[in-house]
Amino acid sequence: MSCKKNIMLVVLMVAVTFFQVPAQAGAIDPFSGLSGEIRISGGTAHIPVMKEAAKQIMRANPEISISIAGGGSGVGIKQVGEGIVDIGNSGRAATDAEVEKYGLKLFKWAIDGVGAAVNPGNPVTSLTKAQLKDIYSGKITNWKDLGGKDAPITVYTRDESSGTRAVFWKKALDKGDIVSSANFVVSNGAMKTAIANDPNAIGYVSVGHMDASVAGVALDGVPPTIDTVKSGEYKVARGLYSNTQGDPSGLTKLFIAYLLSPEGQRIVVQKGFVPVN
Repeated sequence: MSCKKNIMLVVLMVAVTFFQVPAQAGAIDPFSGLSGEIRISGGTAHIPVMKEAAKQIMRANPEISISIAGGGSGVGIKQVGEGIVDIGNSGRAATDAEVEKYGLKLFKWAIDGVGAAVNPGNPVTSLTKAQLKDIYSGKITNWKDLGGKDAPITVYTRDESSGTRAVFWKKALDKGDIVSSANFVVSNGAMKTAIANDPNAIGYVSVGHMDASVAGVALDGVPPTIDTVKSGEYKVARGLYSNTQGDPSGLTKLFIAYLLSPEGQRIVVQKGFVPVN
């Protein structure tokens, strides 16, 4: 490569860098010089995005503290409604009754799917909705009835405050029964751990949380992936919301604006969800 070309390449790299830095800093700029705390709780599916957004903001603004707790969608809505936190996350839209009771404002910043999942060693990775409903209602109790090994099915579920459960129950089980012997877990992370450690398990996980530790189960021939959620082919999907009590202000308003900014939406994609902008 000639000297002239080398110089042009360096100039181009400097120019790219010059224009990249202000773009990345721009999304953080509104926090500059501010201090204070943002308290967040609720949906566990939201946590990877919350953590990354908080890391980016706090790294550039050490006087700002952002705390993040789980607890599920019901906890998030209740705690923000009672003024315990500034942002209450939920994996479902707050009901009309909740909005009226707490004066909530809802901000949807991502779309997520909820997929049935089994242990990676399980050969059964595709079910019809009827089969899935029969498993969760207790009508089918052995994997051999589904083409798998002769082993009892261990059913895992979430508690009723979970937005992930609410969507799975409504859209995958058509509001059908969940067997009383089902094992309860407290978060998407705990669900993945339970399934990964139990060869006979079946549960359900946010598509954004799925990784090699679990195997997603195709439902009526459609696998639960970010692409099928994005295309609308996979129907067990929901919005991810951050809720505030009344119109947000101060740091809380800036945080939600950051989630909806190009930089925040890039974090949404990086963590396995579908952006809304």
